[in-house]
Amino acid sequence: MIRTENLTKEYDGFKAVNNLTLQVEKGEIYGFLGPNGAGKTTTILMLLGILKPTRGKIYLMGEELKKNPLKIKKRIGVVSEKQFIYKEMSAQEYLNFFADLYKVENKEKRIDELLSAVNLLEIKKRKLGAFSRGMQQKLGFVRALLHNPEILLLDEPVSGLDPTGIKQIRDLIKEENERGKTVFISSHLLSEVERLCDKVGIINKGKLLAEDTMDNLKARLSDFVELEVEVSKIKKEIVDVLSSFKFVKELKTRGNLLNLRVASNKDYRAQISQAITQQKGIVLGIKKKEMSLEDAFITITQKNISLLTISGKEVEK
Repeated sequence: MIRTENLTKEYDGFKAVNNLTLQVEKGEIYGFLGPNGAGKTTTILMLLGILKPTRGKIYLMGEELKKNPLKIKKRIGVVSEKQFIYKEMSAQEYLNFFADLYKVENKEKRIDELLSAVNLLEIKKRKLGAFSRGMQQKLGFVRALLHNPEILLLDEPVSGLDPTGIKQIRDLIKEENERGKTVFISSHLLSEVERLCDKVGIINKGKLLAEDTMDNLKARLSDFVELEVEVSKIKKEIVDVLSSFKFVKELKTRGNLLNLRVASNKDYRAQISQAITQQKGIVLGIKKKEMSLEDAFITITQKNISLLTISGKEVEK
């Protein structure tokens, strides 16, 4: 659905985007992540045809962008971090304007449905100059969905929204994805990306460093797993036997909790439980602490680790 091949953008010899090759399948929600200045917005501007690549190719919905840009752009919806609005227009006038541009059928019904989804229906006649930033952001999302696009390109889509607004947009993204839309999201809110996305790509200094599902990405970065084991009573014998296992890299106690750092190559929970039972201990519960997307992102970008692979071998794209 979205594919780039060796996409590059240079400015006076500086590569803002460097040989970017990524793949987003139809119906995916794809999170595009990176620190400030990594090349995210430059990439999105090239996907939109606003910036011309120095070299490389862009394919959207199976067609090369530069060969038929107008036809392709009609099938894309865009939400940017900042909305450019006409302050003297009402929300209804603003949306009618874009609905006419896209020749939206039953436009009044479509506009009201979308405004209702983001809790703006009752103020559709209000001038946009009186809208807060969060309200403007939600209105931009409505505009992007008016013509029922096949692809949504979202650059910081929940910027300026309060928690209620973020949930409304999150629910709307999920609903549109369930209707078959492909969603490409660039955001600094990693918790939202983790909730929404099927797959993520991480870019740093213009280069794609990782592209995978969240679970695969975190698993590949984790040499160790954190386990919290609750027992009826901590005894010296339990601590001694667990500490003797080679797969236990660290053990700390707190109250009736054992905090273990163990190798991630295997699930050792059954072995740990058995060892405690053999020492006359009672296991009340074992919790596994998962690596978060934030942990993975920081590890990859701060250490500039490439996790791109072909046939199991790390490669540089």
